[in-house]
Amino acid sequence: MPRLFVALPMPEEVAIDLERLSTGLPGARWTDPEDYHLTLRFVGEVDHETFWELGEALASVRVPPFDLALLGLGLFPPRGEPHTLWVGVESPEPLIALKRKIDRVVRELGVAQEKRNFHPHVTIARFRFPPPPDRLGSWLKGRSLFRTRPFPVSHFNLYSSVLRPEGAEHTLEASYDFVAGVMERV
Repeated sequence: MPRLFVALPMPEEVAIDLERLSTGLPGARWTDPEDYHLTLRFVGEVDHETFWELGEALASVRVPPFDLALLGLGLFPPRGEPHTLWVGVESPEPLIALKRKIDRVVRELGVAQEKRNFHPHVTIARFRFPPPPDRLGSWLKGRSLFRTRPFPVSHFNLYSSVLRPEGAEHTLEASYDFVAGVMERV
């Protein structure tokens, strides 16, 4: 059964900015630049019929294109030993509107709601073991003003993923243009 999620891919210039952050923390498993994305909806495992229905239904999602900038750094969980390092989003309102439309399409197919609140971010590292707190604090402080230039967002993608010991392997399944609602199966 396919394990699916809907996400925004990061443009090359943003991936370059994110990759520049990817050094200096012991125990960090840095995200490969080709895998940078902002998850809008984790769907989970679905049967093949639902996979195809979802692929078709997402073509109905239309929103005006918008600009987005990444801003700031954070950790999951916010308290306790961190396991994920992420970059946040500045002014996420258009992103939230897009997510609501995607959620509606997914819900209409009978897929269960996500239990976690939406916190828009791009994961840049996962920790095998938490870095020393003073080193992590210093690293975060030195990069606290991180911000990308705004970049245009005019499409989203449907991905499948396979979990592997070295990390998830993502496969692009389809891409959807906001305006035309065009779906391109890959």
